Amino acid sequence: MTSVGPGERLARAALTRILEPGDECGGLWLRRFGAVGLLERLTSPDAGPERFTEVGERRLDGYRIRAAVADPERDLAAVSALGGRFVCPGDREWPSQLDDLETAAPVGLWVRGTADLRLWSLRSVAVVGARACTPYGAHMAASLGAGLAERGWVVTSGAAFGVDGAAHRGALAAGGATVAVLACGVDVAYPRGHTELIGRIAEQGLVIGELPPGDHPTRSRFVLRNRVIAALTRGTVVVEAEYRSGSLVTARAAQRLGRFTMGVPGPATSGLSAGVHELLRGEGVLVTDAAEVVELVGDMGELAPLRRGPVLPRDLLDPVSARVLEALPARGVSRGPEIARGAGTTTDEALGRLYELHSLGFVERHGDGWQLAAARRGGT
Repeated sequence: MTSVGPGERLARAALTRILEPGDECGGLWLRRFGAVGLLERLTSPDAGPERFTEVGERRLDGYRIRAAVADPERDLAAVSALGGRFVCPGDREWPSQLDDLETAAPVGLWVRGTADLRLWSLRSVAVVGARACTPYGAHMAASLGAGLAERGWVVTSGAAFGVDGAAHRGALAAGGATVAVLACGVDVAYPRGHTELIGRIAEQGLVIGELPPGDHPTRSRFVLRNRVIAALTRGTVVVEAEYRSGSLVTARAAQRLGRFTMGVPGPATSGLSAGVHELLRGEGVLVTDAAEVVELVGDMGELAPLRRGPVLPRDLLDPVSARVLEALPARGVSRGPEIARGAGTTTDEALGRLYELHSLGFVERHGDGWQLAAARRGGT
C-alpha cells in the first residue's frame, strides 16, 4: 500500500537525476514547493531565479539543464526490468529514520531485492572500514557480519573493497540479511571486482542507492552516500580506518544523528587503526564481537556474555582456606602454629583447613609439618 500518487513518484524519480545526493538547497525547495511543484518550476521557462534565491544563476542553469533531459518513465522502467523499484517518502516501505537527515534526506531510493527496506532498517547495523584493510580487519569485519546475521540483525555497508566486502560476505555466508548502499545506480556494479558480490546481495538482500539507473559514482557521491548508511542503521561499527577516512565520516554522521558509534581496536602501531582509536578516545564505544555490538544497539536484556579469565581451583576456596594456603611458604615445611599466625586464625582452625586442603591436593603433610604440594610450588 502507498499514499504516493503517480505524479509525485514521477517527479521524485526525475529529481534524482537533477539534484545531487544530500543537496540541501534541493531539500529546502522540496519543502517549499513539493516534488511536483519543484519539477514544474525547474522545467518552466517562466520560473525566474527569484524563486531559487539560495543559489546563483549559473548553478540554477545546471539544475535546468538536467531537468530538461530527465526521463523518469525510462528510469522507472529500467529499474523495474531489474526486478527493482523506486521507494519515496509516503510509501509504506520508506524508512522514516532517513527523515532525521532533514533537508539532506534522499529524494527517494532506488531498490533492488525483494525484502522490505523499512522493516530491515529497524534492526540494522552498519559495518564500515578501510578499503585497503589488513587480514585482521577483513577477519574482524567478516566475523562481525556473520555474528550479527546469526543474531537476526541486518548488516549494512557500502559494497566497497576491504572491510565493506568482508562484512557483506560474512552476513551472506551465515545465511543472513545484508544491505549494500551504492554511490551509483543500482544497476551499476561498482567496484567492478564486486560484480558477483553485488549480484548475490541483490538476490539475498537489498541493493539501494539515491542515484537513478546508469549513474556513475564520484568522489563526492561516495562521501555523501555515508550519511544514508548512518541514518538507516541503529549504530555504526568502524573496523580499521586512517585519520582521513570515509568510514569516520559515516561514524561522525551517526554521532550527529544520535546513533551508536562503535570501533574495533587494532594495534597501536597500525596507521589503519589510528582513526578508530581516535574515535574511541571520544564518544565511540569499543567492541570486539557481534555480542558486544548487539548489547549496545539491541533491546533490553540482549547482553553480551560476562568476560573473565579461566577459573583456577584455588579461586573456589573459601576465604579462610585461601588465607591458610597463602600462609604456607613457597619452599620448605611449616608447622601448624606458624601457619595459623600467618593466616590470622587459631591453630585448631588452621589444622582443620590444612586437612581439607590436603584432601584437595593443595598441600602435603610431613610429620608435624606442612608444605605446598609439588604441583603448587611454582606459585599457581
